[in-house]
Amino acid sequence: MAKILAGRIFLIALLTIALGGIGSLEAQDKQLKKISWGVTSLSASNWIPWIAKDAKIYEKHGLDVELVLVKGSGQTSSAILGGSLFAAPVAVPQVMLANLAGADLVNIAHTVPGVQSKLLVKQEIKRPEDIKGKRIATSSIGSLGDFLFKYIIRKNGMDPMRDVIWLSIGTPQERLQALSAGRADAADLSYPIDAQALRLGYHVLWDARKEVVYPSMSVVTRRKTLQDDRDTVMRMLRSHVEAIAYFKTHKDFSMKVLAKYLRTNDQELLEGSYEIFRQDFISVPYPIMNGLEATYDYVAQTRPEIRSRKPEEFMDPSLMAELDKSGFIKKLYAQK
Repeated sequence: MAKILAGRIFLIALLTIALGGIGSLEAQDKQLKKISWGVTSLSASNWIPWIAKDAKIYEKHGLDVELVLVKGSGQTSSAILGGSLFAAPVAVPQVMLANLAGADLVNIAHTVPGVQSKLLVKQEIKRPEDIKGKRIATSSIGSLGDFLFKYIIRKNGMDPMRDVIWLSIGTPQERLQALSAGRADAADLSYPIDAQALRLGYHVLWDARKEVVYPSMSVVTRRKTLQDDRDTVMRMLRSHVEAIAYFKTHKDFSMKVLAKYLRTNDQELLEGSYEIFRQDFISVPYPIMNGLEATYDYVAQTRPEIRSRKPEEFMDPSLMAELDKSGFIKKLYAQK
């Protein structure tokens, strides 16, 4: 009888410990701060929040992050201002335009320094001036690609409105088809379609990443959020920076994550994407505040008063500086 009683007491003790453990886990779960992050497209450029989510880096920093698919910087900025998103990538021109209209968006980091876009041309177009009189295919007049290559043409001493012919042709694949069919002499293409064009014998005249400082994949939130809850913003930024380091030091895991979200097993696409973004993702992603002439030109088309405003009005590098000076980022790479 004594043995049975002792056994029951032992069992009760085990259950108490187990239930206490469950209660402790629930308490830990409750301590995670719930926030939402905007994913602006199902493309490799949004790799970092996917890495942070699947590698449980957000959880490590006390966050329960919901990734929400949104379309374009306009919709994204509205969602941040409306409170349905805590933070998300918003292009610098959209931040500027929103703030000129009275918003309080602030950019605290840039993940990529330039736009993934190249102008693929026929073999006979070898020098910048050879583009004169030629037909260039972009997605649409007024699109980012259209603006960037007009900017590059002006930078090379030509008039983009008089010296070339612009064609609006939807998708990158359709633009490549127009190039192959002879309906265009040059096409604005990005990976992996640019790689297909190279295999077909076309070559790159201009790589927008190298020609124009046009930062993207930013971390944008509200100044009010930064003032009211700087700790959560910092934890989000710390997670983002750690995910960049994780991406660069865990290739196989990163490619599995991309395959999952893009729903593809195309190894050539995954490998090519990894090599591009391994170079492009900035390890210490301060907001880029210099060399923004193209950005100012873009905004000035509709809001010329932007010329009198400084980049510091739209960006805050203090959080990245705090992370950088603390040695946090160096430790991420020293551990690998």
